[in-house]
Amino acid sequence: MAVDRDAERVLEMVRLSGRPPYETLSAPEARELFLAAREVLAPDPPPVAEVRELSAPGPTGAALPLRLYRGAATASGDTLPALVYFHGGGWVIGDLDTHDSLCRHLANAARCIVVAVDYRLAPEHKFPAAVEDCFAATSWVAQEAAALGVDRERLAVGGDSAGGNLAAVVSLIARDRGGPNLRCQALLYPTVECGMTHASYDRFAEGYLLTRPTMKWFREHYLRGPADVDDWRASPLRAADLSGVAPALVLTAGNDVLCDEGQAYARRLQEAGIAVQLRHFPDQIHGFLTMGKIIEAAQPALDDIAAALQAAWDAR
Repeated sequence: MAVDRDAERVLEMVRLSGRPPYETLSAPEARELFLAAREVLAPDPPPVAEVRELSAPGPTGAALPLRLYRGAATASGDTLPALVYFHGGGWVIGDLDTHDSLCRHLANAARCIVVAVDYRLAPEHKFPAAVEDCFAATSWVAQEAAALGVDRERLAVGGDSAGGNLAAVVSLIARDRGGPNLRCQALLYPTVECGMTHASYDRFAEGYLLTRPTMKWFREHYLRGPADVDDWRASPLRAADLSGVAPALVLTAGNDVLCDEGQAYARRLQEAGIAVQLRHFPDQIHGFLTMGKIIEAAQPALDDIAAALQAAWDAR
């Protein structure tokens, strides 16, 4: 597949830097490396109307850290639609700071509130800890909507990579438990199949930022054992029934080990009668949305995601 010139520049920067693969590091070392990379690749954080550090009751009783962003050009008394956002990073790395610029951009472009979730990470907290945290956070935002200035009838979940996995799973749980009512699930180059069996794993096994060995490392840190691969809360593509979930925006990148499973999930959603907006970027690499300092295409892609969210919130 052809690679965008800016994306190729990122790949070359990584090659020249001698950055060790994540699978050769400990989880804490990988987290530090990921955060450092964001400083090089992520654009400067745009100003927003408000940023608030919050916490929700977590499923274990411990506080679950959240960060609320209110988009620029919105008034403090406005009741706004909200996106509950789960960051990427293979369930092992990433935090509120690694995705700060992305969340700010979406809050501004969609004129909404974004609530980012600092869910528990593996291997310290194995599956399904992240799932439980993300659903608890989503439920809390819906419950506290009035106090947060959120329109609980216009709520969405979203995330990139592992965060897209969590958004898909939260959407399924919300369906099964009768709420919260979600107007959209934004799945941005999501991982939805922990079996790692799709052909894109062969096409892009090496030479990209996310490789087959790196995904195997993430999976082995996250899952408790091989049996978890079949659990739909880890592999939502294996869920028996996808009907009744929120309308979806599914974004895939052409040069990505996760490309084929993301497209397969979009097809299954459509077959189940779910409205799906599919966005495919054939010349892009995994993670490009958070690389706007180098990859020019990231900013218009985020604007397109924001427009899709607005359309979902405004749909009748």
